[in-house]
Amino acid sequence: MMKIASVELFVIQMPLKSPFLTHLSAVNNRESIIVKVTNKDGVTGFGEGVAFSSPWYTEETVSTSLHMLTEFLIPILQKNPIAHPEDLHSLFSSIRRNHMAKASIETAVWDLYAKIHSQSLSKLLGGTRSEIASGVVVATDSASKALHQIEQYLDEGYQRIKVKISPNQDYSFLSEIRHYYPEIPIMADANSAYTINDIARLKALDDFNLLMIEQPLSHDDILEHSLLQKEIKTPICLDESIVSFDDARKAIEFGSCKVINIKVGRVGGLHEAKRIHDYCLDKDIPVWCGGMIEFGISRAHNIALASLPGFTIPGDISASNRFWDEDIITPEVKVENGFIPVSREPGIGVEINEKRLQQVLLTKQSFSF
Repeated sequence: MMKIASVELFVIQMPLKSPFLTHLSAVNNRESIIVKVTNKDGVTGFGEGVAFSSPWYTEETVSTSLHMLTEFLIPILQKNPIAHPEDLHSLFSSIRRNHMAKASIETAVWDLYAKIHSQSLSKLLGGTRSEIASGVVVATDSASKALHQIEQYLDEGYQRIKVKISPNQDYSFLSEIRHYYPEIPIMADANSAYTINDIARLKALDDFNLLMIEQPLSHDDILEHSLLQKEIKTPICLDESIVSFDDARKAIEFGSCKVINIKVGRVGGLHEAKRIHDYCLDKDIPVWCGGMIEFGISRAHNIALASLPGFTIPGDISASNRFWDEDIITPEVKVENGFIPVSREPGIGVEINEKRLQQVLLTKQSFSF
């Protein structure tokens, strides 16, 4: 048994260096939950809840995650000793959805387990890479701003650019970017801005030789994406539609996508994320690790996950200074020549910057076992 002694929840908030804009929402300040799990020997593991303050990306929010953690998930863990992080998947199965709340504590337990066994999280998960390729997201409302950001990110070495699109700017937006950057790897993220009636509009985007178009149709759709993929050359990548292993299996069987974005929080934790990765690897479907405007704890978990062999496309794992003047971890995540090194230290390989944590702390709760 892992002999957990306590769980602590830290709700933090920090302003972004610049607004993150999609057709659904503008994020100016990022609120999040940091989960600290401590065992009887004083070893600690950290996880991060990646739900947003409002339910624009999924139905979960910081407030609903706190409710699930304090009223259900932590009490379940208090009553049921575990031997391995994978035990949490079945232990929490009586609670429907609420994947980001589940992942926040599940990832903390993975970090703790890796430290107890003096292994890096990457090695524990089966990672094979010593460094991962880094991509970045451009989320702004004008082509001129996007071009300025792209120039900056290319200078910093990022290997793949993702741009946010919507029906009111897609073709003109991508056309201007391609005019200045005809060869760089670009993908477009629609965040469910289109319907199946937009097939002709989406087919026109084949002109831009995109790596993929991410989640063009409804956030919970698999069927209509299969119809769309038959009509366009650009590979479809599913994001919001994939919240479980079964979703990934169905999407692949139906031909709904040629790429899958795996987000640890969206699918309920590292256990389910690895299952999806393993299945996609077997089916020759490339995957990449998506981002949620995270702080360094979640970013460190993503780096470990992205070291697995199926992650062949640069993910949304950028440097800490992409969003923050100062992150809550040390050392901060840095991109060097387009790559991020994978830590070989026990666990996720970073420590909490306690001074910074206190500066951005809103509330704290503690639970003894």
